[in-house]
Amino acid sequence: MKTLIVHAHPEPKSLNGALKDLAVSTLEAAGHEVRVSDLYAMGWKAVVDAEDYGPQASSPLKVALDSGRAFEAGTLSADVLAEQEKLLWADTIIFQFPLWWYSMPAILKGWVDRVFTYRFAYGVGEHSATKYGERFGEGTLAGRRALLSVTVGGPESHYAARGINGPIDDLLFPFQHGILYYPGVEVLPPFVLYGADRLTDEAYPGIAEAWKRRLLTLESTEPIAFRPQNFGDYELPSLLLKEGLEPAGRQGFGLHVRG
Repeated sequence: MKTLIVHAHPEPKSLNGALKDLAVSTLEAAGHEVRVSDLYAMGWKAVVDAEDYGPQASSPLKVALDSGRAFEAGTLSADVLAEQEKLLWADTIIFQFPLWWYSMPAILKGWVDRVFTYRFAYGVGEHSATKYGERFGEGTLAGRRALLSVTVGGPESHYAARGINGPIDDLLFPFQHGILYYPGVEVLPPFVLYGADRLTDEAYPGIAEAWKRRLLTLESTEPIAFRPQNFGDYELPSLLLKEGLEPAGRQGFGLHVRG
């Protein structure tokens, strides 16, 4: 297995840093190939601008169209091209990050904004009366798996179905479904550590063992059963879920998960 770890925490000695290092050592010891994109250590530029697209940048800048032309012409900036190459190399992608203000750190969102360009991660495939592009189960990154490893400051009850912050699956849905499943990546259930700011040194060995177990079962873990777009669950071109496919009483983001 070839694994790319995308790490987004500014402190190497943090819990996130320890989990990243443990993932590298565990997977390599099991015979897997591992590459790491440590975004803070790389000094990753988090903002999209005309420099990303070289001579394909227009004035005024048109981010989607310009990024697509630059991708097709091979003129994307070197750092973006390198990350796209890593994604195409990988079988599995692990994202290691803290949940900040109900989302990923800005540097990781900037990685997505710059790397997931038009014609690479979106805007691919046939658009017709029977198929609305290759996305949500199809696309450039189909055949790959991804896992979010997330540290959360608050206790688990705050992120339960009736918790004040909302269910953790809802908070992670934009990343798991809207960013990863969109270009075809199968998404595994996340590894979430709650109460991260209050963890003691004594608690870490148990956490490390749980993380190792998840890492060593990446290939056998069933992905989240997101509904594919073009295989009968949705009306086209409205992309509304067909009536009666959801379990009784299910609403919201859960409509887009089978079973």
